[in-house]
Amino acid sequence: MNPQLFFAFVLVAVALACTPGVDWAYSITAGLRQRSFVPAVAGLCGGYVMHTLLMVAGLAALLSGLPGVLGWLTVAGAGYLLWLGISTLRSWRGASFSAADAVGKPANQLRTFLQGMGTSGINPKGLLFYVALVPQFVSPEASLPVPVQSGLLGLTFVLLAGTVYTCVALLARKLLQSRPGAARTVTLASGIIMVALGVVLLSEQLVPLVAGLTQQA
Repeated sequence: MNPQLFFAFVLVAVALACTPGVDWAYSITAGLRQRSFVPAVAGLCGGYVMHTLLMVAGLAALLSGLPGVLGWLTVAGAGYLLWLGISTLRSWRGASFSAADAVGKPANQLRTFLQGMGTSGINPKGLLFYVALVPQFVSPEASLPVPVQSGLLGLTFVLLAGTVYTCVALLARKLLQSRPGAARTVTLASGIIMVALGVVLLSEQLVPLVAGLTQQA
């Protein structure tokens, strides 16, 4: 691979992973509600691994060329974020890091993993990130085939994102361990962020649809 392009991609990927958003909110929230935040971070990374596989298979570019399919993905992602945000808001009063926290049963860990995978995997903006950004850092002149380069770049982002999300969850845990009031506040804020992003994503699809129906009427 082109070393300069790869280094530039790493800089951009780190900047994007360090930008607070729904992934940050889920990492912090899962850390507050579970004794271990590893399943949550692993789930978020699993969603991006799925995006990487789609990109290598060429399905991501195909889906991006079908606005109707992408629109329905956006609606599904918005609905999922709303559900996850509302669930977080319902539990914010009990958020803490006390010794009485649940140990984290295997079923709960699996659910946390799947929720994390859904958070990043069903987000259409994550799909568009791979479609719009990654190809700019692929060099046709490099010795490695384009699909291999794309896969390596995608997995590099997964590694960087996993590292950043782990640091975010760990830092939040250290800072909030002796501050149950702050833990509840952060959980409440995380739930609000998820609901707000879900509303924005949903409005991006529904507003044009309603406007079109109004014009036809």
